[in-house]
Amino acid sequence: MSNLSKRSVLLSGHATSVALEPEFWAVLDAIGEHLNLTKAELLIRIDAWRGRRPLASACRILALQWASGDQSFAEADLD
Repeated sequence: MSNLSKRSVLLSGHATSVALEPEFWAVLDAIGEHLNLTKAELLIRIDAWRGRRPLASACRILALQWASGDQSFAEADLD
């Protein structure tokens, strides 16, 4: 089994947690720093961006997009 690291956040009034590999968290932490967002704020923003995709999948996809140079998430209108 892989070495997953779990983080918890309150989304839409419900406590939830996301378990990802440390390598994905490293990229997500860098995204959060780039956007001046806390870890919780970043997960809330990803939740708004993800559509019907599971949250953990959305986190991994965002990390891959960002690592490949696609920073469109930074400009996404999520209101």
